[in-house]
Amino acid sequence: MMSDHSAPSQQPYGRAYEQMLEKVRYDGAYPTREKAEQAVRLVLAGLGRQLTGDERVDLAARLPLEAARILTAQIPDTQPLTGWAFVKDLAARTGASLATTRWDTGSVFSAVAAYAGSELVTRILRQLPSGYALLFGRAELVQAA
Repeated sequence: MMSDHSAPSQQPYGRAYEQMLEKVRYDGAYPTREKAEQAVRLVLAGLGRQLTGDERVDLAARLPLEAARILTAQIPDTQPLTGWAFVKDLAARTGASLATTRWDTGSVFSAVAAYAGSELVTRILRQLPSGYALLFGRAELVQAA
């Protein structure tokens, strides 16, 4: 029987999630990993309230386990928000400024896009109301008349 003293110390998160946090911290110029993690938790929870169907399932499958849990723990809203309303909703939940919340959203969505890949991000953007493409760092998709 092994004693607790000889067991290797466990990291609180998996390596993939730690790498995601570091990407967000670097891209978002956050001073600490904790600040980056706050942004990740806020934005992924918000996205989890917006995303449904196969896109939600496929994104969860590509994200690190801890990030997928944050996303899928949310019950999708019955009335999806536009991109701008999404940012305003997150700002209202935290009391942060709109500018800070927009920055957080872009930083986290950049990491999400890296895990999701271009094709899945395009599918996600087709599902969500207008305004999310810019948050993902893309031009807004417009249907030809």
